[in-house]
Amino acid sequence: MVRSAGAPLAPGRLDELPEPTWRSMLERGLPQFAGEAVLPVLVFYVAWKAYGLGPAIAASTVTYLALAVWLVRRKRDVALVAVGVTFVVIQALVALAAHSTTVYLAQPVVLSALWAGAYFVSAAIGRPLIGLFANAWYPFPAWFRATVPYRREFGLQSVVWGVYCLARAGLRLFVLLRSGVGGFVVISIVTGTPCFVALVAWGIWHARRTFGRLDVAVAAD
Repeated sequence: MVRSAGAPLAPGRLDELPEPTWRSMLERGLPQFAGEAVLPVLVFYVAWKAYGLGPAIAASTVTYLALAVWLVRRKRDVALVAVGVTFVVIQALVALAAHSTTVYLAQPVVLSALWAGAYFVSAAIGRPLIGLFANAWYPFPAWFRATVPYRREFGLQSVVWGVYCLARAGLRLFVLLRSGVGGFVVISIVTGTPCFVALVAWGIWHARRTFGRLDVAVAAD
C-alpha cells in the first residue's frame, strides 16, 4: 500500500476505531440530515399557506435555529452549524427586505450552486468537504482524517456531491421560475430527501468498503 503523503496508518490504531455499523451511523447522522434537509422547508410552506410570507420566514428560521441549538448540545461541529445559522439569518433578512417569496426560496438555490463549486475546489486541493460532513455520521479521529486514503475517498465523494448540487440547483431554479412556490416545494422534496438518502447510503457503503480494505492491506504489510 503506497503512503507517500499524509499520516501513516498504524494497525493498532485502525483496530481502535469503533465498528461502523449501519445502525450506529444512521442513529448518529439521520436526525441532523432530516432536520436540515426537510423540516425547515416544510415549516415554511405550511406557515406561508396559512399566515403569509413574514410568519413563514420567521417560523422556518426559528425551526432551523432550534435545530442548531440541538446540534451544538450534542457536540456536533460548531463551525458547520455556525455557517448554516449565518446563511439562514441572512436569507431571512434579505427576503424580508425584498418582501418576496421567490427571493427567499431562490437563495438556497444559489447556495447549492456555490456548494457545488466548493465541493469541486475542496477535492482539487486535497481538503474534501465531504470529509468534514462525514463526521456527522461517524466519529473519525483526527489522525485518520490526515491520511491519504481518507482524503482520496472523500475527494471522490465531494465530486459526486458537487455534480448533484449543481444539477439540483439548476432544476429547482427552473421550477421556481416556471411553476411557483408549490412546484418548488415539491421538486425540493423529490430531489432532496430521496436523493440525499441514496447518496448518503452510497457514500457510507463506499467508505466502509474502502476503509475496510485498509485493515487487510495493513495486516498484510
